Amino acid sequence: MRIEDEPGFVLHARHWRETSLLVEVLSLNHGRIGLLARGVQGERKQLLRAALQPLQAIRFSAVQRGELAQLRNAEAEDAAPRLQGEAMLAAFYLNELVLRLAPRHDPVPEMHAAYATVRERLRAGESLAWSLRRFERDLLDALGVGFDLELDAEGEPIDPAARYRLDPQQGARRLLSDRGAGERNAAATGRVLLALARDQPPEAVDLPGLRLSLREVLMHHLGGRGLKAWDMLRDLSPR
Repeated sequence: MRIEDEPGFVLHARHWRETSLLVEVLSLNHGRIGLLARGVQGERKQLLRAALQPLQAIRFSAVQRGELAQLRNAEAEDAAPRLQGEAMLAAFYLNELVLRLAPRHDPVPEMHAAYATVRERLRAGESLAWSLRRFERDLLDALGVGFDLELDAEGEPIDPAARYRLDPQQGARRLLSDRGAGERNAAATGRVLLALARDQPPEAVDLPGLRLSLREVLMHHLGGRGLKAWDMLRDLSPR
């Protein structure tokens, strides 16, 4: 199968043998694709190597043969965001998460759009914690495993004053007031769930609980195997 002039985002690239790269791309019309880019060393291939770096938006052509597609050409669509420090770690996390959850050869255009949006939020220097939580919400929705954040698992409206744990399959479950402090701290407030549902910036104090609640959901869909980025990222607060 030939893939022509396909838009995508580079998620990961690693050297293969002496002159080639193995590249993972989130494409618009073909889902996650593994590309074999042969002979990318040398001065004349400098622009191609630059286009195959993580976080780069590209247009590419390839021939699909088995699991890997043979890259024919690729060009950068724009300049990738120049990130440092926590923002760079956040980008590493996003790419690892998409690598693990995006289906291979199965287009999910909503995921492609969500990645494009969070990439621009990173470029603009928006709140890292809030940007990541919004992407996690959009990723789950794109995969068809998201849930209503304005109603709990019993169909009742979310109470802004209550705390909730997010069940990966049933949604928000209200915690009883007599639960221990540790469990309450690991839960999301109702007001932050409503903020996420309505795409309204939440109180900074509510973001750690939302992070932990969404992580439980993501861990379920990751098959119980965590991400390397989780070992690198600390709780990111709005700047």
